[in-house]
Amino acid sequence: FEGAAAFGRFQRQLGDFDASRLTETIPRFHDTPKRYQDFERAVQQDTMGRAAKVQREIEFVRQHKADCRYLFDLQQRGELPLRVTHNDTKLNNVLIDDLTGAGCCVIDLDTVMPGLPHYDFGDMVRTGTSPAAEDETDLDKVVMRFPMYEALLRGYLQGAGSFLSPVEKSWLPFSGKLITLEIGIRFLTDYLEGDVYFKVRRPGHNLDRCRTQLKLVASIESQFDAMRRLADTLR
Repeated sequence: FEGAAAFGRFQRQLGDFDASRLTETIPRFHDTPKRYQDFERAVQQDTMGRAAKVQREIEFVRQHKADCRYLFDLQQRGELPLRVTHNDTKLNNVLIDDLTGAGCCVIDLDTVMPGLPHYDFGDMVRTGTSPAAEDETDLDKVVMRFPMYEALLRGYLQGAGSFLSPVEKSWLPFSGKLITLEIGIRFLTDYLEGDVYFKVRRPGHNLDRCRTQLKLVASIESQFDAMRRLADTLR
């Protein structure tokens, strides 16, 4: 709750700043349609001969192709404005007061860029709701814990206050699914291309990472109606 509130305050305090003045530290970082295109190219080229081994994961991603465009298209139509976003919203990037437990401020600002608030909130859901490690091999341990999602949502909305539009708020539940899907696509793409981007410590490491993300997407989907109902009550 306190970590999410701190990120919400960070965005609110910069709510009147023209985000277009910021440089994209990592160009097209959350351009999910491009991430999907990169994935399809990796499947078609199959430079390492790995595609046959991961048909289940490839099919899962393809079934979610439409999800990759929703927020991108809304932003392109002007329905979701560009905001100042942090882009690395892990809870260890919040300073927490030892005595009060309050979130004091966010740190690690090198990835602050123009973007959508959903990118930040979605990554909080991705990194903060599952008890499993990002490269967990026992997928039974990977689950979105609804109470953690609720704490994140309540904290974030409290910190953000009224600066978010109703349309922005309505897409917050979806953002956790989207960003988890996006990083899953990136892990799978890197596996197909021969582990050229993410550092790996064992054979199949990126595939393990991909599978945890896709399992978390499925867990989010199974609880999505409840996630949306909660968001509707908090708007």
